[in-house]
Amino acid sequence: MDLRRAAARTFWRISRWHLVTERPPHDGAGILIGAPHTSNWDFVLMLGIAWEQGIPFRWLGKHTLFTGVAGPLMRGLGGIPVDRRDPAGLVDDLVARVRSGERFYLVVTPEGTRSGQGWKSGFYRIARETGWGVTLGYVDRTTMTTGLGPTIRLTGDVRADMDVVRAFYADKSGFRPERRTEPRLAAEQVGAAGEATSDEPEERP
Repeated sequence: MDLRRAAARTFWRISRWHLVTERPPHDGAGILIGAPHTSNWDFVLMLGIAWEQGIPFRWLGKHTLFTGVAGPLMRGLGGIPVDRRDPAGLVDDLVARVRSGERFYLVVTPEGTRSGQGWKSGFYRIARETGWGVTLGYVDRTTMTTGLGPTIRLTGDVRADMDVVRAFYADKSGFRPERRTEPRLAAEQVGAAGEATSDEPEERP
């Protein structure tokens, strides 16, 4: 057993949070949604879930997290820096990594930490262009449980796909329930049933 998995299992034994999780598909790559994302403590639980599962993962973070002495640590934890001043091409870069043969689960938090804005749709485009499944990770303060839920395959019908996502997260409250955002993409809000096209990334604040 590697050190990360041992550390994660120790964490779950002593934590007041309970790990209730499904196993992700064994193809070694996909999108892993982290929601409701209402606190930066979600990151600690995400590490615990991924390490206990023994899955390779990457996550997106503000480029300022990767400066100075913290940079090597953030990259060592799987971080990919995102410069919000120049976000163009990030989704294309991630898709290129996949097509070049990299295998990893990309952890995304599409709702950010600010309520009322809906979800960003970059994860949708990445999943459609790579053929990756989308695993629904969750935090539920009501039951003090966290883990990975089902893995779904997006069809391109945005509203139908998001109906499935909404059904799963309907009873999940997050660390800070008042910050929870309804899973909804802009393509639905204009009544479109088709591909989500936003390139705006979903990164940890």
